[in-house]
Amino acid sequence: MNQNVFVIVEHLQGQVTDISYVMLAAARDLAQGIGGDVVAVLLGHNAQDLANTLAADRVLYGDDPALAEFTADAYQDALSELIGAEEPRAVLFGSTTIGTDVAGVLAARLGLPMVSSCIKFSETGVIVSQICGGKIMAESDLGDTTTVITMIPGGYKPEGGQSDGPPEVTPIEVSLGELKVTLKAYVEPETADVDITKEGVLISVGRGIQTEDNIELAEELAELLGGAVCASRPIVDQGWLPISRMVGKSGNQVKPKLYLALGVSGAPEHVEGMVDAETIVAVNIDPNAPIFDVAKYGAEVDLFDLIDYLIEAVEEAA
Repeated sequence: MNQNVFVIVEHLQGQVTDISYVMLAAARDLAQGIGGDVVAVLLGHNAQDLANTLAADRVLYGDDPALAEFTADAYQDALSELIGAEEPRAVLFGSTTIGTDVAGVLAARLGLPMVSSCIKFSETGVIVSQICGGKIMAESDLGDTTTVITMIPGGYKPEGGQSDGPPEVTPIEVSLGELKVTLKAYVEPETADVDITKEGVLISVGRGIQTEDNIELAEELAELLGGAVCASRPIVDQGWLPISRMVGKSGNQVKPKLYLALGVSGAPEHVEGMVDAETIVAVNIDPNAPIFDVAKYGAEVDLFDLIDYLIEAVEEAA
C-alpha cells in the first residue's frame, strides 16, 4: 500500500461537479499530512479534457463507451480492479447519489473499511465526520489498509481543488463485466418560475416556517431585498413550494451573495447546496442547529420574533 489519495471525479453532462473540486482540495490536506500524492481518477468517454481544471498531481483517465454516462455497475467494475491493483491509502467519493451508489458496494467487494460524511481532515490525517445530522463531529484514523471515504461539502471551497493548468494525464485500461444498467435519457425538470441559481439574494425557509401561509412573510422580505424565496426539502415535500425552489443535494446548488436561512436546521443534504454562498445568515431557535456551523452570522431566536423587524428595517433603509 502507498500513501496516495485517490479522488473519484464526478461529472455530469460534460461538466465536472463542485463536489469533485471540494474532494481535491480535501485530498491535498490529507496527502500533505500522510506524505502522498493527490491522484484524480476520471472515467468517461472522449472526456479527457475534463482533466484540465483538476488540481491533482496526476490524473488516471479510463476511457470506454460504456463510461460515457454514469452507471453504478460500470464504475464499480472499473474501480474495483484499479483500486485493488494500486492500493492507495484513501479513496474519496462524494456523498452524492453517484458516490453512494458506488462507495459502499466497492468497500464491501474489496473488503475495505469505509468512513461516511467526512467534512475535513486534520493536519495529521485524522478524518473528521458529521453524524446525527451534523450535531456531532466524529474523529477517526485511517486504517492500515485502503480506506474508502465519502465527503460532504462545507469544509473546503471548490476553488481550492481547481487548477489553472492541466495536470499530467495517464491513460489506464478499464475492464468491465456484463453491465445490467444503461442510461436511456436525462429527464429535465420543468422550466421554473424563478431560477434560484442566478439570484444574488435568497431567503430560505425550513420547518421553522410552520405553515404554508407563513411563507408570505419570507416572500415579502425577499421582494424588498430584490431576491427570491427558496426552501429546504421538507417544505417542497409538503407541496408548499415547487421543486425548482429546493436547495440541496437533490435540489439546486446556489451561490448567492446573501443566503438568509429562516428556520432551516442545516442538514448535510441541504448544506451541500448552499455552503458556497458569500454570506450565510441563520435564524433558528435551536442553538445546536447545524446551520450555525456554516453561517457567518446567526440569531438564536424564533424567526417570527425577528422577521417583522427585518422587514421594517429594510423598508426604512430603502
